[in-house]
Amino acid sequence: MTTEKTVDQYIEEQRFAIMSNPECSNSHYNLATALLGLRKFDEAEEEFKEAIRCSPNFAEAYVQLGGICLQRGDIDGCLAYNQQSVKVRAAFAEGWGNIGFVQMQKGKIDEAISALEKAIKYNSNFIQAYATLANAYLFDGQVDKSIAAGQKAIEIDETFAVAHNNLAIAYLEKGDTEKAAHHCHRAQQLGYEVAPEIVREIETARAV
Repeated sequence: MTTEKTVDQYIEEQRFAIMSNPECSNSHYNLATALLGLRKFDEAEEEFKEAIRCSPNFAEAYVQLGGICLQRGDIDGCLAYNQQSVKVRAAFAEGWGNIGFVQMQKGKIDEAISALEKAIKYNSNFIQAYATLANAYLFDGQVDKSIAAGQKAIEIDETFAVAHNNLAIAYLEKGDTEKAAHHCHRAQQLGYEVAPEIVREIETARAV
């Protein structure tokens, strides 16, 4: 689906599939994701709900509905849908990762950490979960755990700038200004805009 024309063709194919078999949850889900790509949120929402009606344990559909809620600024709706996703599939890493992200936004750090630890348990390569977990640990004062999570993220992908930024802050908290400077510089190299106060704090610490 590289052009609008092919997206439209794909949508028509899925609509035809649904006409042939209205109870096919995959066809409803595929149609919904295509509509989502065109930012037709209301139509996509209805199709994701149809996918769930046809298959109540369709965890991915709950996550997508949560994403639509987040797009609308409905953070509680996003949380509820993701909670439902892990209710129907307990080991669904993406659902746990999203729960952790939302709980961070709500300032519920303990709940965020609990969810994110489950996310990485069920998917040991879930880089976004490691990065968010590193941030959550840092908020909670668990600096060494924050560094460990950040290091795991860059083991998965050394170019993940957010993880370098988190590591810069964590090492600064730990008093290791050289490592803080290294990760700050790497984050900047990768196009991440490190907070000016962090840059100044590192430069001041290194000048002492």
